Formats: sequence, structure tokens, C-alpha cells
Amino acid sequence: MTSRSLKISISIALVLLLPNIASPHGQHKPLGERIKLSALSSYKIGPYQSGAAQDASFDAATQRAFVTNSHAKSVDAISLAQPKSPIFDFSIDLKNYGSINSVAVKNTFVAIAVGAKNPQESGEILLYDTQGNFINNFKTGAMPDMVVFSPNGRHILSANEGAPNQSYRSDPEGSITIIDLSLKPDRSTQQAVVRTADFKAFNHGNIDPAIRIFGKNATVATDLEPETISISSDSKTAWVSLQENNAIAEVSIEHGRVKKLFALDHQDHSRVVNAMDVSDKDGGIAIQPWPVSGLYQPDAIASYEVDGETFIVTANEGDERDYEGFSEVQRVADLSLEPELRKIVAKNNDELGRLKVSIVNADTDHNGLVDVLYSFGSRSFSIWNQDLVQVFDSGSQFERITGRDYPTLFNHKDTRSDEKGPEPEALVLGQVGESTYAFIGLESTGGIMVYNITVPEKTFFVDYLNTISPSLKPSDPLAGDIGPENLVFVNSSDSPSGRPFIISANEVSGTLSIYQIDSATPKDR
Repeated sequence: MTSRSLKISISIALVLLLPNIASPHGQHKPLGERIKLSALSSYKIGPYQSGAAQDASFDAATQRAFVTNSHAKSVDAISLAQPKSPIFDFSIDLKNYGSINSVAVKNTFVAIAVGAKNPQESGEILLYDTQGNFINNFKTGAMPDMVVFSPNGRHILSANEGAPNQSYRSDPEGSITIIDLSLKPDRSTQQAVVRTADFKAFNHGNIDPAIRIFGKNATVATDLEPETISISSDSKTAWVSLQENNAIAEVSIEHGRVKKLFALDHQDHSRVVNAMDVSDKDGGIAIQPWPVSGLYQPDAIASYEVDGETFIVTANEGDERDYEGFSEVQRVADLSLEPELRKIVAKNNDELGRLKVSIVNADTDHNGLVDVLYSFGSRSFSIWNQDLVQVFDSGSQFERITGRDYPTLFNHKDTRSDEKGPEPEALVLGQVGESTYAFIGLESTGGIMVYNITVPEKTFFVDYLNTISPSLKPSDPLAGDIGPENLVFVNSSDSPSGRPFIISANEVSGTLSIYQIDSATPKDR
């Protein structure tokens, strides 16, 4: 049998496995409500690929979504009083600032993370009320990439990525800013206490060697790049994804310091359950096992509790360092491989040769030959316990399901198979009835995956919806929602319609979209 025939046979076999692992319409569900997403409405925030609609947050009191709009240099307030018909209310003008990165709303406050005009300098958290009136501003570290309120509303946290510039001559430290609002009766925030949780304490050892520290002339503190934050229900602990480093930090909010760093290991893509499509030149969908280790490298992160135990959920998008002054990226076809690996690796463009991998730590015996292939992202989402031990991973399900249900959109028409595949990036958790669900946005393929995660170890697929029209150009206003960057869950008690829904901020299409959760029980909360 030829290599090409073998590939096709394996791909068909994997598709045939799908009914045993997941079903798009609720079959084979062991427990939980039968929910399903339906597209309700979409609002155009800005032009295609302009950076509009990167992040969003919902305020139940005013029934508004607040959406970052880098194209217009603003945060736009969109009324969702009638979720079927979003209406523009007003904008918060941010033209005097650099990048408009993130927004969060709580207790009538709107917190906005903005970068400096020189991205490697300190950013700010701007505080407004929900009517658009300025209240205060607070300095952060460089590149505040995400802002979030603690559940009790007392603290605002920002993940300050601190990424280098293109030449890699300037690489600021990554950090987490913690703002204690210490509100007075008159709601003044002038006495707010601002602290910085940095990584300087890890510069001289006390770090797991599996954590990727590899930047040009970097210390641990400059190399770690905080991406997103999840906060425990008691508002005492934050977990922060360190995407490029393939790690997660645990932060004490009370003490304003990083307590622990956890390495996340790798996904074994040589296993059938973790199979993937590795080429954009193979003429279609070709999912099969490969001798590749996928770096999890989560973007979005969330947490929830089950019977008093905390679990952490990650969308394992993957990300690489690829700068003018330093790059870790090469294609497999361009690598000099160890003889044993060379025997089992087909370097043709229609096979493994096209896959982009990291050269960092790939030569484990330092003989000038690569003996481990590290790809970016695991193309999955994972659930971990509080000690960051994995209890569930979706493996190859995202590619298998999209390949089966939306083959013309698979890995964005197969153009991203050589990089990070479907790119699971956005993530939000929500409870409907007695069940907890994870909603995962796929940046490249588009659409939202829904999984029941009520019992972490028995997580299962529920639904997938993709609104992209493959026959239209991506720039067409009717092409659908492309590049979900952020998801927001609105429960029924906060919903203007009384029915829960998902808000999706889609950075590539520049749209804000509402997805209704159908067939939910009246007990959802």
C-alpha cells in the first residue's frame, strides 16, 4: 500500500470512529440537559481584519455589551435589551492611547486594558462607569493583555504580557497587576492600592526545567508572558496562562505574589486519539497519528468547582516566538533529524514536511540533530485538577468533528493544518440546569464547540455551530463570524430575554455575535 493510500485509509478510519466519541445532536450522552446553540444575531463592530471586536464583557444592569474596537480606538457599548437586534449606544473614546486590549464590567465599573504607544512601556487600566464617564486610571506592566474583576468585585487584575519588540532588543518583564479598589461609601477609587505580582523570585532557580525559558538573553522574569487569567470563586487565587512558556502560574491575590509555576508537558500525537492533519498541501482532510509532541500552550483559561475541588480548563491554542531578531520556528522538511526519527518521518510536503515546529529543546542530546518534534498547541482543550494534573483532554475531536460536519471549513479550508489546526482560543464556562458546560471558540476554523464538563473525568461533546459561509469571501459582510477571540456566557437570570446565550467577539470578521442556548431547562442559572 502506498503512503498516500495508507493516509487516506487511516483518515477514513478516524472519521468512522467519530460516532463513538461524539455526536453533534445529542446522541450517546450519558447525562445532562440536551442543549444546542443557534445563531440569534450579529452586529458589525468594524471592518474585516481591522482588530475590531477583540474582547467583550456584559453588564446585566444596563443590558449592554462593552466591546473593544481597535479600529476606531474605542470601547463600544452595544445594547442587547433585545438580543435579536443589537443596537449601538455609545463609545468610550480611547484615541490618546495605544492598543485597546481588553474590557471587563462589574458593579457599574468598566475596566479597560490599554497598551502604551510604545508597546514595551507600561500600560494602563482605565476605569469608567457604565454610562461612559471616566473615573480613574492605574499603571500596569507592559502590554496588559487581559483585564478581569474578581468575583467579589474587590480586585481588578491584568495579565501583562511583556512581549519583546521585533528586534528582540527590548523585552520587558511579564507581570500581573492587582488593583484593590478599597471602595469608600462615595465609591471613590482614589485610595485604591496597586500591586505587581512579578516573576523576579524565579530568576535564580526554583523553577521546573520543563517550563520553556528560551528568549534571547532572557531572564525568567522577562521570558514569562502572562496571557489570560481565571480567578477562584473565593477571590483569593488566580491562575494565569503563560502561553509561549507552556506553563500556568498560581497567584495569591491576597498577598500580591506568584506562588507557583506549573509546566504543562506535551500532547502525544503518535496516539490515534490525538491524531492530526499536519499539511496544507495534502489535498484535503488527512487526520492521522504522527511522531510529534504538541505543546499545550493555552490561551484562554477558566476554572470551576466540583464537590469542593477546583478544576482548571484551558483552550490549547499554541503560539510561537517568531520575530525579526529571534525565531524558534522551522518546518520539519528543513530540519536535520536523528537517524531513528528520520526513518519514520516523511518529509514530503503532503505529509509531515510542512508542519511548523519549534527548534527550542528539540536537540536533546546536543549533537546538532533534532530528535523531538514540538508542534505549537495541542489542537484540544483540557481539564486539570488544582495540582495541574490533567484529568481530561479532547484529543483530536475538534479536527474530527469539524472535518465531518463542516469539511469545507476544516482548518480554514486546510490552510492552517501545517500550523495550529483549528486553534482553540476562546473559552467560557456556564451552567445550564444542573450541568456545567465549556464553550470553546476555534480561531482558524471558526465556530463554537460545546462540551458537558459537569463530571470532569467524564467530559463529553454536546454541539458545534459554525456560521461561516465558505462560498463567500471572508471580507464579505455576510461571510459569517470569523476568528472568535473571546466568549461571554450570559445566564438566564441576567438575560434580557430570560434565556441564556453566548456573546462572541470575532476579531477577524469584526462582528459581535449572539448565540442562543436552546432547549435549556427552566432551572438554568
